[in-house]
Amino acid sequence: MGMGKSSLAKKYWMAATGLFLILFLIGHLAGNLQLLLPLGQRAKDRFNLYAAFMTHSPVVKILSYLTYTSILLHIIDGIVLTIQNRRARGKVRYAKNKPAANSSWSSRNMALLGTLIGAFIVIHLINFWAKVHFGPIETYIIANHAERIQDLYTVTIQTFQDAQYGLWLVLFYAFSMLILAFHLSHGFAAAFQSLGLSHPRYDGLIKRLGAAFAVVVPLLFAFIPLYIRFVLDQI
Repeated sequence: MGMGKSSLAKKYWMAATGLFLILFLIGHLAGNLQLLLPLGQRAKDRFNLYAAFMTHSPVVKILSYLTYTSILLHIIDGIVLTIQNRRARGKVRYAKNKPAANSSWSSRNMALLGTLIGAFIVIHLINFWAKVHFGPIETYIIANHAERIQDLYTVTIQTFQDAQYGLWLVLFYAFSMLILAFHLSHGFAAAFQSLGLSHPRYDGLIKRLGAAFAVVVPLLFAFIPLYIRFVLDQI
């Protein structure tokens, strides 16, 4: 396979995994928004039931492995594509094209943004995913629920309210969501274009949806730890 076909295949795969990850963000946000409920047993039970379903459902497990693989390949392909594109342009052609005038900052730095998001995901998994799977984490019984479930709700609240490291984690999460917003501001519309789904009649709508998604979703993700830290009562 030649360089051109290889790059084209990577662009298609980047776009497909990107759209899948956009759907993942929507589902993940819908569950995490339950953390904004007033502190109490109802909020605790609802979030922990959601976490238990995400942890034990066979379908979700398959989707989770697909998500992890997509994230890894998405980052790797982004870096490879960036290197290939820079080599193809060459220094002289790069200077003549004036990329700063022809493209946005986020589109020129997608590999950097993706790498930073990858670093955030690793830290996020260490803080929560690792605790769920390797513990120790307390369990309890919910009324009308047969099995004991893990109390990830308390772990999450205590993580962001921690006196020593909580504030730094909140700021790190907020900064990471800003990075995600820049990444999505270009990636949302670019994914449709790469898959050949763009059309003059719908391009404007796709760009507006992408811009709204790139603002609203990261903003809500960033708001959750800020709310837990500065508004929610202490556990």
